[in-house]
Formats: sequence, C-alpha cells, structure tokens
Amino acid sequence: MFEVSRYTPELCDTWNAFVKNSKQGTFLFDRRYMDYHADRFHDHSLMIWQNGRLMALLPANACGQVLYSHQGLTYGGMITDEKATQETVCNAFDTVTSLLRDEGFNKVVYKPVPHIFHRMPAEEDLFAISLRYGARLVSRDASATISMDHRLRFAESRRSGLRKALANGVKIAWTDDLESFWTILSRNLADKYGSKPVHSVEEMRMLMHNFPDNIKLCMAYRNDGEPLGGTILYITQQVVHTQYISASGDGKKLGALDLLFHHLINETQFTQKYFDFGTSAMDNSNELKHPLLFQKLGFGGRTVCYDTYEWTVSQL
Repeated sequence: MFEVSRYTPELCDTWNAFVKNSKQGTFLFDRRYMDYHADRFHDHSLMIWQNGRLMALLPANACGQVLYSHQGLTYGGMITDEKATQETVCNAFDTVTSLLRDEGFNKVVYKPVPHIFHRMPAEEDLFAISLRYGARLVSRDASATISMDHRLRFAESRRSGLRKALANGVKIAWTDDLESFWTILSRNLADKYGSKPVHSVEEMRMLMHNFPDNIKLCMAYRNDGEPLGGTILYITQQVVHTQYISASGDGKKLGALDLLFHHLINETQFTQKYFDFGTSAMDNSNELKHPLLFQKLGFGGRTVCYDTYEWTVSQL
C-alpha cells in the first residue's frame, strides 16, 4: 500500500536521513539547503510511503496549478532508496499523480537528477514518466563534464594560459575570501549578461557554514595577494561541480583560471568520479553561451544532459 504526505518541518530529520542514504540524493536536497530560500517558493515537497516505510521523496514547489521539481534547485526528481524497483517507483508515481489530480494540479514540470550524481543506477523515474505518463522533453541543457578516470589533455588555448599563469607567479589557494570572489563574479555577470548571482554573498556564506565539506571556494591570486578569480565548488559523493566560475580582467589576461583548473583536475586528490563544469545555456533558452562552452571543452569537458520534462495530470 502506497501513501503520500506533504513534507512538514517536524519531519526534517527523517527527510535528511533519507536523502543521505538514497540512491541519487545530494546535499542540495538537505532541508538546510533547500529552505534557505523558503520565502521565494511555495514548498510542496512530498514524502511517499510503502506499507508505512518511507521509500521516496519528491522535492517540489507549487505555482498555481503546476507542481515543479523544486525551482530553487538545479535538478530534482524523485529521490529513492536502494530497495526501490521499477515496479515500486511506478506505483509511487501513480499514487502521487492521483493525489495531485485530487488537489487540482494540471501539470508537472520535472527535473531528474543527472546520472553522474547517482550512487547506483536510478533511472526508474525516467521510465515511469515517459512510458506511463507520456512526459515530453521540454528543455535540455548541456553540461561539460570530465570523467576523472579518463581525463583528456587540455586544449592548446588552455595550456597557453597555464604557462602564462605559471610564468607570472599566480598562486592557487583554498580560502573563505568570499567577498573578493563575489565582487569579481557580480561585476562579470552584470557586464556580460545584465544579471547577478542566484545567491547573495550572505546566503552563500551561510550555506558554506552549513555544508563545510560540500561547498568550498578555491581562488587564484597574484604574488602580491590581489585576487584574480576563482570557483565555488559543490562537492557531492560522485561529482565535483563548479557552481560559479569567474575571473577579473587581469585574471583572464594572466590565465588564472587555466592554472586553477589544472590544479583542481590534475593535482587535487578528489575521489569523485566526475568533475562537472555545469551548463552553458542562455537563461530560459536552449542557445549556448559559446565562449563559456569553448573554455569548458578546452579543459576536457564533454556533454552530460540536464533535462526537464513535463506532463499533464488532468488528462491522465
């Protein structure tokens, strides 16, 4: 027997413990991460139970008559435990769909967890939503990802920058100098795209404090200590992911990011299977930011898809 209940703060510990032991959950689904922007989204996360045992979670928010894989997260989808099979996941979706129909929802927008984050095979949800509910692919972002067991040689443009950074004495350091990095990042986003970081510097500092093993800042500096650029890393069990990357004008001229990523990819002793640079699509578009993608491909990244599906509940 399957039952579905809404998440409530009283179930925070139960939720977080399930995420930690799930097949595809990452710290982004920990409520200490999800709830930092609770004021921006109407949370409608669901917990799915089988004969009284929690077997799946669905991080989600509601907007009108649409249920979204949480819009405050890069990816989402149904989070399951090791006992979940194709049959139980299909049954879980049937129960969720029945509830959503009764609650007046007419559509689901769904972002599955990309396979590189999976601790073990966990694509039962894709089978269920595609073949059972006719979900259609509505968006596909291209992320540049390196398999750490099969690293490619840097492109000549990146090796040239690396040589320049070494010749100019650029240094790499792990740091909590978030204000300096945010100044560089914010200026670049404003100048290039007329936008700003998704997180404020205060939010990112709070998240780094809550997840010190998962969120880290690595930066490049001149010999005199001037910050040249850096990256915020989101570190999960399977993947080292660059949440933000940015360099100052001088940093770009000196190849600061080329040295930085050489250090992270080839010299840092990460045990994760993948190094993921994230997507390079324009906002709300399948058009790529080609200069950004060119840089990521130069480090040896190759495509992993971040997908979004949707289906109509009222027609089922």
